[in-house]
Amino acid sequence: MDTTSLIGKELAAAINADTKQRAAALTEQGAAPRLALVIPNDDPASAWYVKSLNRAAERNGIACENVDLGVDATAEEIRAKLTELSQDPSVDAIMLQTPLPKGVGLDDVSSAIAAEKDVDGVSPLSLGLLAAGRAGRGGAAGFPPATSEAVVELAKFHQVPLAGRHVAVVGRSNVVGKPLLQLLLAENATVTIAHSRTTDLPAVTSAADVVVAAVGRAGLITADHVREGAVVIDVGTNEDENGNITGDVNAASVTGKAAALSPVPGGVGPVTTALLMRHVVQAAENGR
Repeated sequence: MDTTSLIGKELAAAINADTKQRAAALTEQGAAPRLALVIPNDDPASAWYVKSLNRAAERNGIACENVDLGVDATAEEIRAKLTELSQDPSVDAIMLQTPLPKGVGLDDVSSAIAAEKDVDGVSPLSLGLLAAGRAGRGGAAGFPPATSEAVVELAKFHQVPLAGRHVAVVGRSNVVGKPLLQLLLAENATVTIAHSRTTDLPAVTSAADVVVAAVGRAGLITADHVREGAVVIDVGTNEDENGNITGDVNAASVTGKAAALSPVPGGVGPVTTALLMRHVVQAAENGR
């Protein structure tokens, strides 16, 4: 079987073209969109991601400010800065970079981000709005996490049916797995969430029409986890021994068995970044 590559480049380009046009219209009105990236770490992977977000913002006509709090920032200091930015009318969007300093959990600080500025949907309020079926329209209704949204948008772009299909999501994080469950339910999919405590993972995933790997373990999903003709979407971004980015799926193993597979890099990643930039502009439009 030929395995189709679910490449995200074309979709990301279309999203970015619309975002750039909308950002330009705001700028002409004297209200250029502004994103604040709050950075409480010195993690190399986070630094690379911040640079990529800065470049994406520049390409789309979005002002991007890096707010470096340092690796010793306390939960109180992070919350104070997020509260300040949430109350600043010149800031349209806020993203908090991880990992957080030792002893600080995302739950300790994320609630300080105003829902209308929480463009990556990490706060409890944003996640609650998503569970209630209200997120995705921006404004007070908040935004869904961009990575989860990217999985759905990539599938729809490549005409992967979701309604009525069985989707197995491997991973239950608040960043991908749990919000993706809500987004897939909104598409009328039947969803199974699998995780580290799942008994006989291959039996669970091989029963699904679509498998989404979002657990953060390189090469976890192999041919044994995938039925013939299934679609596999890889959300993983792991670094191998050579410093290269690799996914949660053993691509060589499932190629020829899966009907389609998203590559890493080049699949979900560029769509995620494009959606984040679109959220920033949407937040600016809603707030002006």
